[in-house]
Amino acid sequence: MRHFDYLLENEKEELFSVHPLPINRNTEKEVLAHALGATLYMPAIRTTISHDVMTQKHEGLVSMVICLEDAIGDHEVSEAEQSLIRQVRDISSRLRNGLIQQDDIPIMFVRVRDVHQMNRLVEELQEDLISLTGFVFPKFTSRNAEEYLEALQSCNRYVPFPVYGMPILESADIIYRESRTAELLSIKKILDKYRHLVLNVRMGATDFSSLFGLRRGPDVSIYEISTIRDCIGDIVNMFTRQGSEYVVSGPVWEYFSNGERLLKPQLRQSPFEQKLGGASGRRLRQQLLNQWQDGLIKEVLLDKENGLTGKTIIHPSHIKIVHSLAVITREEYEDAKAILQSQTNGVTKSHYANKMNEIKPHTSWAKKIMIKSKVYGVFHEHNNFINLLARTANIQFQYSR
Repeated sequence: MRHFDYLLENEKEELFSVHPLPINRNTEKEVLAHALGATLYMPAIRTTISHDVMTQKHEGLVSMVICLEDAIGDHEVSEAEQSLIRQVRDISSRLRNGLIQQDDIPIMFVRVRDVHQMNRLVEELQEDLISLTGFVFPKFTSRNAEEYLEALQSCNRYVPFPVYGMPILESADIIYRESRTAELLSIKKILDKYRHLVLNVRMGATDFSSLFGLRRGPDVSIYEISTIRDCIGDIVNMFTRQGSEYVVSGPVWEYFSNGERLLKPQLRQSPFEQKLGGASGRRLRQQLLNQWQDGLIKEVLLDKENGLTGKTIIHPSHIKIVHSLAVITREEYEDAKAILQSQTNGVTKSHYANKMNEIKPHTSWAKKIMIKSKVYGVFHEHNNFINLLARTANIQFQYSR
């Protein structure tokens, strides 16, 4: 699996100065944690999961979660479990028989309801866990963390490579101010004991919002909901600080179709016209606006500025947007490379002569940029996400180079 493999070779050459590298479940943990990108949730009750994976139905999909929790009704649990087992066994059988390779399938996880369900599934699947990268733990708290992670450690005996866990922080003890700090400290202390098996820390902004009877609109970023914004800030503070970093993923974006607007669109027209030319630029911008994708773009940019990597999504139309915004710009790449190669600990002028690079303070940032450049690639100097999105929207233009 490789980001942007749906592009033609000549298109990759035109867009990227550094091409994305392949990834699969065996990729080094530090790299894989940054590589998930847009993680698509799909209900386990769906009977075509194996077929969709084999045929690469969702162009650009790199990571996915088969969900047994909120995505299905309480009355469907037993049926969904059996469906999931059939789908996973089908994929694993093909892997064992050499009909497909690990590089051919997305990074796959199962979101369970509780640890008891997880243990049942592990006992059923055993060696068929080879097609899964791990499990997602909903409503993760200090009270159930140890139980989840001990079960995860136990299930690793069935396969010769790590089965990872991704806890979702979404409980009342985390969002309520009076209990938040103690709860986050307790969770982190437990996660640190199993750090080698924790791939991402995720957050459930929808569950957080529900505790206050809130739901953000398509014109509103999650960062504009004050109670959720403050909690995100504390999660980032606790889990991404230098020296004990976890990769923390951005909350779900839940809109995918157009409707009536109250506020102004959130995409300026001029960057699109400058990159693609007048008519082509306006056409791409209008397509994004028609599907409320301007709100998604704004939120992904804010995720990045706040130190979050990747995003939970619920619709395939979000995949290419999230991934296009993850590609490293040539300016970021040159700055990061210069910082890491510097022989001094002082301050140097950027290659682009528009900023100062402070070697010590910017080293951690530079290391992350270089990791992401491996999996998402690096644009040519005059290209950006607009050029990449134009290709996926089949809009004709002259590439910048």
